[in-house]
Amino acid sequence: MTKADLIDLISERTKLPHGRAELLICQMFDSMVDALCKGDGIEIRGFGSFSIRAYKEYQGRNPRTGEAVRVRPKRLAFFKVGKELRERVNNGRTPIKDDPDSPDDV
Repeated sequence: MTKADLIDLISERTKLPHGRAELLICQMFDSMVDALCKGDGIEIRGFGSFSIRAYKEYQGRNPRTGEAVRVRPKRLAFFKVGKELRERVNNGRTPIKDDPDSPDDV
């Protein structure tokens, strides 16, 4: 699902005009980004949580040349799925052949 798909879906389900649904989704994402930039975490019960993880500087290698490269410290967003979402996704999943966790009677 893309951002445009999400906007269309919200517009359809709430009977909001497309422009208002787009504004709503953009505001929500902007607010989430602002919170993460400030170092705050985001918890959406039943869905999951977003946090920032800090990584120290380290010595890496350029895969093409093998040359040593300094990788600067960075902060990255991290998502941890919530229990309810994980269960809903797993209960509604389509079994995959040769998946050891899938039921045999499918």
